[in-house]
Amino acid sequence: MRRLTQAGMTRRSMLKGSAYTALGTLAAPGILHAQTTELVIGCAGSHTAWMEQIVVPHMKDAIGADILFEGTKSSVNLEKMSSNKDAPYLSVVQMDDPVMIQAVEADLLTPITSGPVPNMSDLRPDAVHMDGMWCNYVQPWAGVAYNTDFKSGGVASWEDLWAPEAKGQLIIPSLQNTEGMWTLFMSAMLGSGKPFSEAQYEIDAAFEKLEELKPNLLSVYTTMSQAFNLLEQGEITMLAGNFSSYTLPRKATGVPVDLAAPSEGIFAMPSGICLVKGGPNAELAEAYVNEMLGPDMQAAIADFATSVPANTTVSAGAIIPDGVPIYAPDWAFVAANRRAWIERFDKLMAI
Repeated sequence: MRRLTQAGMTRRSMLKGSAYTALGTLAAPGILHAQTTELVIGCAGSHTAWMEQIVVPHMKDAIGADILFEGTKSSVNLEKMSSNKDAPYLSVVQMDDPVMIQAVEADLLTPITSGPVPNMSDLRPDAVHMDGMWCNYVQPWAGVAYNTDFKSGGVASWEDLWAPEAKGQLIIPSLQNTEGMWTLFMSAMLGSGKPFSEAQYEIDAAFEKLEELKPNLLSVYTTMSQAFNLLEQGEITMLAGNFSSYTLPRKATGVPVDLAAPSEGIFAMPSGICLVKGGPNAELAEAYVNEMLGPDMQAAIADFATSVPANTTVSAGAIIPDGVPIYAPDWAFVAANRRAWIERFDKLMAI
């Protein structure tokens, strides 16, 4: 095992998540303007554990903010920003890079600058995008999660997903979820026989390979926590495209799961943070972003979520498996084609 350096990376409760969503919905937008310590934060549902345990109490102590956390998919956060563009109620959104590109194109973000957010000056250069339209704050790695009670030998290859003995024992993410891209791109590699740099553009080969996967699928998920519950309970043996920030904290609590780094490679999963254009309580939102990029939050989140911090002053972070390639896709290509891919995927993989 090796610790990743700067140059090395170019069923938790659904009720809690639903409660935060409900609070955020009720608060928008009039109450927010009246209660100036409240911030509604859009974030991935899979980040619920560390948002609730680490971020929410820290922000109360550090900047006096009462955080209302809406945990959902990045694509849903984008829809919320777009549909509320004239009267935003979200102040900050934490979501994946390809969706950030779409948010910039739709003029939904306001740039992060080093005046009110001085901690951005300590970030890796590759963690600041499009002149500060968003920043990456952590970067988990993604592989294949598996149940150690039923697959004690781990997952040596992505080809294990297609093995006959995996029939009915696999769940993969929808392409509505960014982590669904990992199975798509690995299918492109396996189907085309080309290296990742070329294979990521071989989408027809990817879908042909995905079609061969259907006999092994129990289902396709859009809500990770529900799928992960089935993995924990042994209803399935593998869950494709899962994150170090989700699987490894569960492993640490004694759940019989682990995250494999198959020989063909693993993926870098950048998590971004942005300011919503016209969002309420802008100064407090900037203070929130500054704290998220600062050393205390960077170290705490990186350790809890087994992720790589973006702040160069922080030595905490993920332990990345040795000997496997780490891929980061062409996110602009993803953003330009994702809607069409989702439609094609949903038709092909309906089971």
